[in-house]
Order: sequence, then structure tokens, then C-alpha cells
Amino acid sequence: MKTLVIVTHPDIEKSVINKRWIDELKKYPEKYTVHQLYEIYPDGKIDVAQEQKMMESYDKIVFQFPFYWFSSPPLLKQWLDEVLLYGWAYGSTSGYKLGGKKMSLAVTAGIDEEGYSASGEYKYTMKELFRPYELTFDYIKADYREPFVYYGIERDSSDEWINRSVPMYLEFLDNL
Repeated sequence: MKTLVIVTHPDIEKSVINKRWIDELKKYPEKYTVHQLYEIYPDGKIDVAQEQKMMESYDKIVFQFPFYWFSSPPLLKQWLDEVLLYGWAYGSTSGYKLGGKKMSLAVTAGIDEEGYSASGEYKYTMKELFRPYELTFDYIKADYREPFVYYGIERDSSDEWINRSVPMYLEFLDNL
């Protein structure tokens, strides 16, 4: 079964790593479906029924985005609010349409991993900062999996550093 990768990047053309990941995923259309929210919904008007139908047809779903302001780009939050509705994603009569589906995050972070620690610059680990996503996916009875985080893009945005991430990302997706 193919993996649905929902990409949320507000300016993908200026991206160095998320764009590289998308380019790599598109080489394997038999394995991955890339769904770019800002490309599909530049006006922010989400086709909820279409998104729900698409989500129902995949068993593995990954949300890919750059981590900034300690969260995701705003369109992903809007998407979660509008698509994961009562009566469809959760609730006693919903049937939990996403229940049991493997879900995770694939995130690029500017600073090194040490910066996301109790003694680091940002005081909290990524696991702690991702708790709202974990709780959301648990609430809808999805099978939340540990995220893939690639750190240090602000420190090193060389082609070598970016290309180093590609096989690790593909392995993460394949092992989901």
C-alpha cells in the first residue's frame, strides 16, 4: 500500500530540504503520493469531503513540514481543524474513519538536536513539542508512530547535508 505524504510548506520554491524530499518521493509514484496543501489550496479553502475521501484510501499517512514557531505552518493546523471532524474522525457514531491508520510526522528543524533539550536553547525535546499531534492522532484512534526529524538545516544547508537526509527519510517512510 502506498504512503500518503501531506506536505505543508508555505513557500516550497524557496525550500532547500522539503523540496528535495518531494523531488525524491516523486521518483517512486508506486510507493508515495505527495499531496501539497499550499499548492492545492493557495486560497486556504479546503475541500473537506475530498480530503476525507483521500485519507480513507491510505493506511499510512505522514505529515511533512518545516518546524517553525514551535509548530507547523498555519495551513496544517487549519487542515486538521477542518478535516478531522466530529462524526467522521471521532465521536460515538463516527466509525473513527482513520482508526488504526499509521500516522507520523516528517519535520525539518533549523537548529541541532541538542537545542531541543532541557538544557538546550529551546528547553523542550521534539517529543514534548509534538505532543499535540500525538494526542490528536490518539484521539482519532490512529496508530501514531515516532516522527522523523532532520535537524541542523540552519547550520548546514549544503547539498551534502541535504542529500544525507534523503535515504534516512525514505527508510523512515518504508519502515512506517
